[in-house]
Amino acid sequence: MIDRDIAKHARELRRNVDNGHFERTEGGILLPKMGAQLKGVYYHSVNGKDERIDENLIPDEGLNYLLNAAVLGGATALSAWYIALWNANVTPDGTYTAANFASTAGEITSTTEGYTEATRPAWQASLTATGTADNLAARADFTIATASSVVIRGAAVLSDSTRGGTTGVLLSIARFAQDRTQYDTDIFSVGYKLVLTSA
Repeated sequence: MIDRDIAKHARELRRNVDNGHFERTEGGILLPKMGAQLKGVYYHSVNGKDERIDENLIPDEGLNYLLNAAVLGGATALSAWYIALWNANVTPDGTYTAANFASTAGEITSTTEGYTEATRPAWQASLTATGTADNLAARADFTIATASSVVIRGAAVLSDSTRGGTTGVLLSIARFAQDRTQYDTDIFSVGYKLVLTSA
């Protein structure tokens, strides 16, 4: 997932972030002085149809994790990640964390008015030689359970599998451009791609 040029210039990357020489974009983090960009994209569909694509926000907690574990190697790399759905009418910002995600974003945790899986489905990412990590070949599926309908406004990637959990790291979060209204027995599938490139 880490482009060789980024790993080679890890100290410069950390210095740019520490000095505030980065910009948040709708799709991720831009490091203009280095010509580097970190971004993520969510792919979501219903019953294998109507696929839509939304760019993510990598919050401060996710950025710090990526820098400390992946780039600098100073923190333990986490091996398991999970996808969560949420429905609060909010616009996420850089202050979102794993500790406040469930309450602030309104994570969907009900098994009767939400989805039937016992935990947040795993993000089973495959690494590629092109500087990406994604689960597009094995997307996270949510089996919708509801007496009427469930509105999904966004998705997130976290390191804790517990529905409504408040530990771990929030790597990514996205508010969908359009709300997704789901009905009983729908299969809502979510893929996430994370890309780190240098120019």
